[in-house]
Amino acid sequence: MTSLHTTRVRRRRLGVAAAAAAGLFATLLAAGPAVATPDPGDKPAKEETSKSQQAEARKAIENNDIPGVDEIIHSDNMSHVANVPKEHLKGTNSDIAFQGKYAFSGNYDGFRIFDISKPSKPKTVAQVLCPGGQNDISVSGDLLFLSTDASRSDNSCSSVSQPATEKSSWEGMKIFDISDKRNPEYVAAIETACGSHTHTLVPERKNIYVYVSSYSPNTAFPDCQPPHDGISIIKVPRKAPEQSKIVDFPILFPDGGNPGAPTNPGVSATTGCHDITVLPSKDVAAGACMGDGILFDIKDPEKPRVIDRVQDNVNFAFWHSATFNQRANKIVFTDELGGGGAATCNEEIGPKRGADGIYDILGKGDKRTLEFKSYFKIDRPQADAEVCVAHNGSLIPVKGKDIMVQAWYQGGISVWDFTDSSKPKEIGYFERGPVTLDQVTTAGPWSAYYYNGYIYSNDIAKGLDVIKLDDRRTDEAKKVKMDELNVQTQPDYFEDF
Repeated sequence: MTSLHTTRVRRRRLGVAAAAAAGLFATLLAAGPAVATPDPGDKPAKEETSKSQQAEARKAIENNDIPGVDEIIHSDNMSHVANVPKEHLKGTNSDIAFQGKYAFSGNYDGFRIFDISKPSKPKTVAQVLCPGGQNDISVSGDLLFLSTDASRSDNSCSSVSQPATEKSSWEGMKIFDISDKRNPEYVAAIETACGSHTHTLVPERKNIYVYVSSYSPNTAFPDCQPPHDGISIIKVPRKAPEQSKIVDFPILFPDGGNPGAPTNPGVSATTGCHDITVLPSKDVAAGACMGDGILFDIKDPEKPRVIDRVQDNVNFAFWHSATFNQRANKIVFTDELGGGGAATCNEEIGPKRGADGIYDILGKGDKRTLEFKSYFKIDRPQADAEVCVAHNGSLIPVKGKDIMVQAWYQGGISVWDFTDSSKPKEIGYFERGPVTLDQVTTAGPWSAYYYNGYIYSNDIAKGLDVIKLDDRRTDEAKKVKMDELNVQTQPDYFEDF
């Protein structure tokens, strides 16, 4: 375990504007879709910072405007109770899933299973080496699902990188049997067009449907041909996962979606979806699809139907993920400006880019529409060496309130309230200072999720963090006990709600 400590830091709100920030802003605007390659790859961002940027950051640390290198700070209502560093899997940490007393941590090199029966002392149960970024992870019953969105020589866990231009290359979904948590067994693989960047489970009694999100087709890729305007749907029999197969590839964007640049400069062209969140109890899903945000009906999980679609060609560069509120009358969409490889939490970028967009859902049935209400972005300044942008989060189950916890890479973890869609506000935070001042480095929390009374964060560089939130506004959530949680498959926390 690493040492845990707290330092109170006097913070100016969005007050650290580094010398090169204006130049970065211009680059992000002009570069268009190319700059919005989402999520760090096998080689995360490590661009050297200038001497003036380093001097600016050191001055900000001296003035207590930002925490020092690796220094931990947090609001009074949050406390750091545990950290488990990386061990055998040294790649980028990615998503997290939960089941009973276990947490399942994705990593570009495979996945790790923790026993979290004592949140203050997580214990490693198993580490599975199975390279193939980004290893987005979910669990349902005895099955674990792992996304491979990196071109590999074959579907085995001993595969090596191989160009996507070769027909024999493989990308897609892997399925493991986790009935024995100490010895997961690899049981099935399904190749999908353009791989599987992320996936979302729609569980039923006998079957599990998997919505596979992937994008960026290329005429040079035999298994990833344009156009690629939909998602792969896999049907997985619970008792015979080896019989899993693709049952459909519904087209979500018959018109091709957002064209991106030059029509919409600085916006990613839509060539598929990045992430989908489903709320099965309400038969709805929300898709964050590069240049578009969509709301669709999943009453028939094999035949999803788009109900409404929105774009933000002024402030959103890459629609990355989505979260419903419990009533399913709001969606929070995130914009991954800079593709998870740029420092965007500063004064020059401002509060509306690399942020969350809050949308109300109006109307009923097929007449439902999305109406933009406001943006939310952390207003705690970050150094220009810190990759920072809106990323993965989850609801905190408080009846009658809309509160969520969210990861912001090196911006840390934010707990914020969007009960009033037009006036979101942060109510708690936890963060570390820069991992270095010499390079723009991808680090910090990839995912931050609330599960059975604690916040669990998969830090890209530092490992698993466990955070305790003590606040009268969220104390009610401690009464909600979950048996399983895949955040992109949102549960109905209150059945009578």
